[in-house]
Amino acid sequence: MIPIRDANPSGSKPVVSTVLIAANAAAFVYQLLLGPRVEWFVAHYGLVPVRAVWALGHPAVGLKNGFVVPLFTHMFLHGGWLHLAGNMWYLWLFGDNVEDRLGHWRFLFFYLFCGAVAGLAQMLVHPLSSVPMVGASGAIAGVLGAYMLCFPFARILTVVPVLFFFQVLELPAFLVLFFWFVLQFFNGTMAITTQVSGGVAWWAHIGGFIAGMLLIRRLPRCRSSRQRRYQTWFDR
Repeated sequence: MIPIRDANPSGSKPVVSTVLIAANAAAFVYQLLLGPRVEWFVAHYGLVPVRAVWALGHPAVGLKNGFVVPLFTHMFLHGGWLHLAGNMWYLWLFGDNVEDRLGHWRFLFFYLFCGAVAGLAQMLVHPLSSVPMVGASGAIAGVLGAYMLCFPFARILTVVPVLFFFQVLELPAFLVLFFWFVLQFFNGTMAITTQVSGGVAWWAHIGGFIAGMLLIRRLPRCRSSRQRRYQTWFDR
């Protein structure tokens, strides 16, 4: 299922979401300008599980550059135009509502926290992987988890493949996002079963989504939030 838009106006300008999209786009353009040096750049600022695990075991010499810095910089790097465009579309589509609900600064903290937890989740499942993990999808997965709890009955216009055809349907957010999570969990489980640790960081998606669901329950609604239209599964 591919979401196209939601019928859930946020009521405020998504300042942080827009800045994050611009930052990701700028980082990707910088990657393109690096030419052959991009491999070193991605290996240095992407999150490499085996290097991060080593850094945790040798904090005096490698903690900052091997673990702390990549834990946050990895979520601003991308492996290609489609990777970047797909992630930024999800952030633009769902980020504005969560940002309005939390407020700008709390949303920034929420986004970075979910991205860091996503990186840790992938490390935990594939600690010996030498493939640099890059992409904002773990942080955005946290946004999706928060959206599913905050706006479960918001209507999402979605492209649904049916055999060899595509149908455009308006579905409740909880159905679209729960299906997305189940797909990540299935693929993540298959990756463990087949001992494949490269490619898509499925467990980063899973970890980010769960982190978003848990954290959104602990953060209060911003007093200036104008969203009152949809019933939520919780309220603070």
